[in-house]
Amino acid sequence: MPPLSRKREFAFLLNDVARLLRTYANYRAAQFGITRAQWAVLVRVDREEGLNQSKLADTLDLQPITLTRLLDKLCDGGLIERRPDPDDRRAKRLYLTPAARPLLEQLRVLGEETMADALSGLDRASIDQMIGDLSAVKENLRRLIQQRGDGTAQERRYG
Repeated sequence: MPPLSRKREFAFLLNDVARLLRTYANYRAAQFGITRAQWAVLVRVDREEGLNQSKLADTLDLQPITLTRLLDKLCDGGLIERRPDPDDRRAKRLYLTPAARPLLEQLRVLGEETMADALSGLDRASIDQMIGDLSAVKENLRRLIQQRGDGTAQERRYG
């Protein structure tokens, strides 16, 4: 088997890093009785309270049924509430409950610790370079998706 090109090696490595980060974040989130996916929902609702479930599903690149299950657990846990959408009686808007605020602060600290662990041994200049490089790759991919323009590849917003 021929050796992988550096470009293909980058793709495999990026995928592996993302998968391992998700696995480690799931492990860390468990200490608060939640999953990484629930953590992501809480953070997104915190960033944009009042968004509807459909937009949140798109933002998190989740199937609506998967998001509904996550929201059901968070609602049952008293962390999120669904409120009627004044513009669409079929839709619900999502809001954090007061009980979610202390947990979100703990999760913010946990996120900082998690990334400090993941980036251990790298100096700030290396991290800044990596952020710049990955941002350029992200923009290249967004541009390529937008150029398709045929509607078959809807871009998902990740932040």
